[in-house]
Amino acid sequence: MKFAVVGFGHIGRRHATIINEYPGIELVGIVDNNNDVQKHELFPVGVPFFSSIEELIQSTEVEIINICTPNGLHADQALECLENRKHVVIEKPMGLGKAKCEEVIFKALQMSRQVFVVKQNRYSPPSKWLKSLVEDDILGNIHMVQINCYWNRDDRYYKPGGWKGSLDLDGGTLYTQFSHFIDIMYWIFGDIQNIKGNFNDFTHETNTEFEDSGFVNFEFVNGGLGTINFSTAVWGKNMESSITVVAENGSLKIGGQYMNEIEYCHIDNYVQPELPPTNPPNDYGPFKGSAANHHYVIENVVNVLEGKDTITANALEGLKVVDIIERIYQERPESLVKPSLT
Repeated sequence: MKFAVVGFGHIGRRHATIINEYPGIELVGIVDNNNDVQKHELFPVGVPFFSSIEELIQSTEVEIINICTPNGLHADQALECLENRKHVVIEKPMGLGKAKCEEVIFKALQMSRQVFVVKQNRYSPPSKWLKSLVEDDILGNIHMVQINCYWNRDDRYYKPGGWKGSLDLDGGTLYTQFSHFIDIMYWIFGDIQNIKGNFNDFTHETNTEFEDSGFVNFEFVNGGLGTINFSTAVWGKNMESSITVVAENGSLKIGGQYMNEIEYCHIDNYVQPELPPTNPPNDYGPFKGSAANHHYVIENVVNVLEGKDTITANALEGLKVVDIIERIYQERPESLVKPSLT
């Protein structure tokens, strides 16, 4: 299978490295609008560089294109690839609006091509464990679900002239930092309704065009109350990414900095299993991201296209996460949106 990667930033370099080292597949191109990325120490030796998707498609045979560019470019670049009958792997988020994601789904159906959305936290052992508890009805009725995401993103992250922090390319804190945890919530507990939000911008008045913190309350369509509390105004380093569940038959909390460890489990007539270790977070130098599970994503792409598996996170699920964030942001006051800042 012949892969290419569009965007050679932090996450694009991870995609390129995994593909280049993965047995039985080939990295046939890297696309970026900056020629200097070829000088980066992680640029794979001998892999051709292209300055556009059009140039890539015209110059080489490629079957799967991994889109690792700024958020606001994902949907349009996916449409270009699908129009040329290529399968696409889209980094989170799938797009910055439900309507754009629907265009991608329609085009994929029209061209009979697959869309894979990167949701690597689904491979985390605690996430899979919680999913099984709910699917097997061990917890009974869900009463309350609380997600806390408290991270640091400061001037080391939001650099002048970059895309991070802009409305049109970044989209907001929930799209860039915390969409993986919203995906875990949706994957396990389903859709939400009756959303109420309270937002603020404490430490990013000069380097982002949107909020850095918020409390969001809602109800699950399947029953139970939920809340997402989030901030990138934490000083110094990431503090916590956790999910607490209060249910009919017991309670639990998955915590740590990246929802990577079981902190509490008390369930009627149930013995907590010993889970495999969680992979460490993606390390970007001064700041860190979610678990480094992208090798599972590439493995799933290969297995699906060989007819051996189903998609871990399909286009409809990618759309639903964007839809939930879009509806949450309808609660965000206009005073926190500063479209002329960056």
